[in-house]
Amino acid sequence: MKNTLQKNNVKSDQSIHQLMVLIGGTVLIGIVVGLSSLFLGLLLEYVEQLFLNYEETVWQPAPTGTIPVRRLFSVLIGSVIAAVIWWFLRTKTKPTVGITKALSGEKMPFWQTILHVMTQIFYVGTGGSVGRELAPREAGAMLAQKVGSAFEKFSLPQLSSDDRKLLIASAAGAGFAGIYIAPITGMFFCTEILLKKMTVRTVTVSLSMSTIAMLIGSIAKGFKPYYLVGDAKLSVATLLVVLVIAPLCGIAGSLFRKLCQWAEKNQTRKNNILWQLPMMGLTTGLISIIFPEVMGNGRSLAQLAINSEGFLSVSLLLLGALTKMVVTVLTIRFGAAGGTLTPAIAIGAVLGAFIGSFLLYLVPGIPMWEVVILGAATLLAASQQAPLMALFMIFEICHLNYAMLLPLGLGVLISIVISRKVLGQFN
Repeated sequence: MKNTLQKNNVKSDQSIHQLMVLIGGTVLIGIVVGLSSLFLGLLLEYVEQLFLNYEETVWQPAPTGTIPVRRLFSVLIGSVIAAVIWWFLRTKTKPTVGITKALSGEKMPFWQTILHVMTQIFYVGTGGSVGRELAPREAGAMLAQKVGSAFEKFSLPQLSSDDRKLLIASAAGAGFAGIYIAPITGMFFCTEILLKKMTVRTVTVSLSMSTIAMLIGSIAKGFKPYYLVGDAKLSVATLLVVLVIAPLCGIAGSLFRKLCQWAEKNQTRKNNILWQLPMMGLTTGLISIIFPEVMGNGRSLAQLAINSEGFLSVSLLLLGALTKMVVTVLTIRFGAAGGTLTPAIAIGAVLGAFIGSFLLYLVPGIPMWEVVILGAATLLAASQQAPLMALFMIFEICHLNYAMLLPLGLGVLISIVISRKVLGQFN
């Protein structure tokens, strides 16, 4: 009896010590990842200023003031430099490890990951057509691994494999939160996409870490919205519009997801990147001469859709969205690493505007920006197969009020149901 009590006490002490290590790791990794996201945000600003003589803001999300020839050479030179770096990383060094493999226990090499992450930000800054959110997520996961290894050297109590995995996944979400100032989105990226498990423990750790990273990331950017929208007032008409937009964006989001998966599966990784990625850089640059919104992660295209008025302008935007989709998919296919979240938002925003330009004749009085945001959220949910993350990402980066919760929630629900049926046809 006495031995049993002693064993139970020892186990209890170990659990307490492990919990303290988990709490300490959450705080420390949150700070480190926040600093990493802050640095990557500043690096992006520096590259944009150097190559495009341009400062990206919510009021000027595209380098429209940069002379066309400079836009062309910016992304062309950027693609050549990025191609050489990625060729070197993929053929001459230990290959980088993605977040999914890191969660399975593979080690992410430090210097290779640092160079890989900075190249992603560099390429987007010069005008490359990919999302910038993958870089801070990969940096976060790698830094979490390094902090975990440091804990082991100090002979601290060993965390369980589930807790080590939780810290890495939370750090990936925190990287996103730190650069987009969106902690709830970071939490859902961790729990809904990476871990696919939502418990009190996973939510507490991931949300705490994302909040810490967000506070540090906001030192440079503040708490300004990423997209400028109006004030929503819920109406029955908005809910009727959702019933049309959500299924169509669910289908389009499924298509975009399959295209991105195809591009990643067949991505150029060896010598061909040295000419294929510069070719895409040249293509992007030529398009940017007349349509600068094709450059970067899609923020400018989405904002253009939010501000759009009239069927003609929306029809031209639709052509721009199709161009953005093709250029983004081929950029990934020909060797670039980058995210697809913000390109999906841009494509969904334009599709929402296009559909809305017809619907608003039938149900007048709804602001165009509302149907644009509905399109963005529903296509994002379908393309990422993450309804909660998509819903709260749009809320956080647009600073929406509660009036949009019901239509966006309904839209995301419809979109995810439709998209899963569509994706099931591909399997």
